[in-house]
Amino acid sequence: MQKNASVPFFERFANKVTQATGSSLAFIIAALLIVIWAATGPLFHYSETWQLVVNTGTTIVTFLMVFLIQKSQNKDSKAIQLKLNELIAATKGASNRLVDAEDLNEDKLDELHKLYVKIAELTAAKRDEAAAETVKKEVDKDADVIEGRIKDIKKQMDGLKGTSPKL
Repeated sequence: MQKNASVPFFERFANKVTQATGSSLAFIIAALLIVIWAATGPLFHYSETWQLVVNTGTTIVTFLMVFLIQKSQNKDSKAIQLKLNELIAATKGASNRLVDAEDLNEDKLDELHKLYVKIAELTAAKRDEAAAETVKKEVDKDADVIEGRIKDIKKQMDGLKGTSPKL
């Protein structure tokens, strides 16, 4: 998919900030800033201004990051929903009843979740029954083969009863 050159400035800015702040380098820089701030405490006699610097800075950054993170999550959620809808549409035999599930209220989502848990349990039980039936058929088939071999061996032994071994 091509990147759109007409993406609004804030969109580009938010994407870059989200990527940058989610990096290892950003964490290291933030940790270093805290270490430097803590190390300068004795220099500033642990004054209120010294404390205010870190409190104000972290408060402002946290406040702004809440909105950037939420914007990023909204965008990611929308993209994931579109991809899931495409998969449902492209999968033969798939039900499209849940294409708009993200628009349901939480109670309805909980109801659907319980329903699908029950469906999963029933499917697992049927799968277990089918697996047990398959194993039983295989065992029966193997038993028939073994029974046939035993009959063949008995016939061979019956044929050998009247003969004496040649030395």
